[in-house]
Amino acid sequence: MKPSIKQLRAFVAVAQSSSLAEASERIHLSQPAISIALRKLEEAVGGALFSRTTRQLSLTPEGEAFLPVAVRLLNDWSEAFEDLEERFSKQRGKVTVAALPTLAAGLLPGIIAAFHARYPRINLSLHDVLAEQVSQMVREGRADLGLSVAPHDTEELAFEPVLMDRYVAVCPHGHPLLEHESVAWRQLAGHPFIGINRLSSSRQEIDRIMAEVGEPLEILCDASQIATVGRMVAAGLGISVLPRLSFRQISTQGIEYRPLTAPDVERPLGIVMRHRHPLSAAASALRTLIQEASPDCAS
Repeated sequence: MKPSIKQLRAFVAVAQSSSLAEASERIHLSQPAISIALRKLEEAVGGALFSRTTRQLSLTPEGEAFLPVAVRLLNDWSEAFEDLEERFSKQRGKVTVAALPTLAAGLLPGIIAAFHARYPRINLSLHDVLAEQVSQMVREGRADLGLSVAPHDTEELAFEPVLMDRYVAVCPHGHPLLEHESVAWRQLAGHPFIGINRLSSSRQEIDRIMAEVGEPLEILCDASQIATVGRMVAAGLGISVLPRLSFRQISTQGIEYRPLTAPDVERPLGIVMRHRHPLSAAASALRTLIQEASPDCAS
C-alpha cells in the first residue's frame, strides 16, 4: 500500500508538534486516528519514523531525513490544487488568440480591455496573422481560439459565426465612384487599383469575385498592410477594396467608401476552435465576451 496524503499530514503534524494532542488539534484528527495513520505509513515505507517512549514521540534518523521531503510534498499538493482552483475561477491562466489583422485591430481591443478588467490575472497573447495561419495555430494547439473566416479544414476545426462583414470600395475624396450610393463590382475595372496581400483571405475573395463578373483589376501595386493601402488611396494613387470592419484600424482622412453590390457579398467572421478539445475556463470566458460584444462591433 502506498502512503496517503492523510498519513503524510499526520506525520508532519506530529513531527512539528510537541505532542499527539497538539497534532490532533492542528489537523483536526483524533489521536487514535493519528496513531493508526502513522503505523500504516511506517508499514508502507518499511521502517520506524518515530522513536516511541512513554512520554513522547521523537523522529528516528530516517524520520528526520524524510520530514523536509514530506513537507515539500504537502506544499506541492496544496499549491497544485490552489492553482487548479484559481484556473477554474479564472483568477489565473493564459489564453492565446490568433486573429486576422482586421479583427485584431477592429474587434478585439475593446474585448481585451473588458476581459482584463474582469480577469486581471489572466495573461492574454494575441497573434495577428493571415487566415491560413489562424487555422494552423488553432489546429496545432498553439492558439486556444482563432478569429477568422470559416476554415477549410472542417474535420479538425469548428467555426462559430459571430458577426457579418462586407466589402466596400475605398476611394480618395472627389473620386467619381463616390457620386453613387453604392458601387457595382464591375465598376472597379478601369481604375488604378491598390491591392492588399495576395495571400490574405480578403484578396483571394476579391480576385474570385472580379473573375466572376468578368472584369480584371488594373493593379497599380500591392501592399501588405491595410493601413498602407488606406494611405496610398488617400494620396490619390488609386482605389481599393477593403472589409468594412478594417476602417477601425486605419485613418479615414482623405478617403471615403461605398458599399459594393452586384453581387452582394457578405463575409462571415467568427471563432475558430478545435473539435473534441474543450476550452479552458479562461478561454471560455473570452469566447463569451466575444459573443456578447460582436453585435455591437458589427454596427
